[in-house]
Amino acid sequence: MTAHKFLSCIFVFAFVFLIAFYAQPALAGSSGKSGEVPLWELGMGVAPLTMPSYRGSQTQEFYLVPMPYVVYRGDFLRVDREGIRGLLYETPRLRLDLSADGAIPAASEEGNVREGMPDLDPVGEFGPSINYLLHKGKNIRMRLRMPVRAVFTSDLTFLDHIGWKAHPQLNIDFTDIFGKWSVGAVIGPIFADQEYHAYYYEVKPQYATKERPAYRPEGGYSGSCVLLSASRKFSNLWIGMFARYDNLSGAVFSDSPLVETRHSFMGGIGIAWMIGQSAQTVPAGP
Repeated sequence: MTAHKFLSCIFVFAFVFLIAFYAQPALAGSSGKSGEVPLWELGMGVAPLTMPSYRGSQTQEFYLVPMPYVVYRGDFLRVDREGIRGLLYETPRLRLDLSADGAIPAASEEGNVREGMPDLDPVGEFGPSINYLLHKGKNIRMRLRMPVRAVFTSDLTFLDHIGWKAHPQLNIDFTDIFGKWSVGAVIGPIFADQEYHAYYYEVKPQYATKERPAYRPEGGYSGSCVLLSASRKFSNLWIGMFARYDNLSGAVFSDSPLVETRHSFMGGIGIAWMIGQSAQTVPAGP
């Protein structure tokens, strides 16, 4: 296995770990006490996953990877349906936390649009997020989330900052519908600076060809995305699925020769078997 393929496996594993929590049940693993849930839950499973090499690429990658199911509801560190985050400030309606995201590496292989260019290394994102509760009912919750993240790339021998990214979004969650399923939707635009866009869509003069002219993108609008998810937890089994669609129409880099399509799709299904949960319980989250 090449080093690049090994890194791909690591980051796909981490990516599944993050993305799976878009489909986590809001009150997974009830302990039986009213309003109480376990402090932590642990499971392990598998997830088939498909995603483009990068947004705008026609190359679709397919993976079957192990998927951890981890829920931790601490006072500061929380791992749940919103990913891995550190809680900084919280009121009944307003919350400030730290959030993370990432993207898989992509090889510039012979025959694809990036042939002869450097490979794309794994990308990680980390930064604060402001979350405002718009509405909360018996089976529905609507929030406005505004994450702003610094973006880094690494091949485990270096760490480079490659820009900033913002993704304001409307988040709608339904619980206990269609027979105890939890369903969620996320929709919103994406913005990023020039440095981030250049990492994916710039063609430097030394890599320009007749079919791939030199190109330098600007910072600004980076397209929009819609994500739908559904999940359900049975006694010792969790099933979750998600589908994400990105539209790059109007993006400031849409005329880059590295953009082969303005439509990107990502999706996956996860099945996890419960290993255990804590005897200690905490109040269920908002």
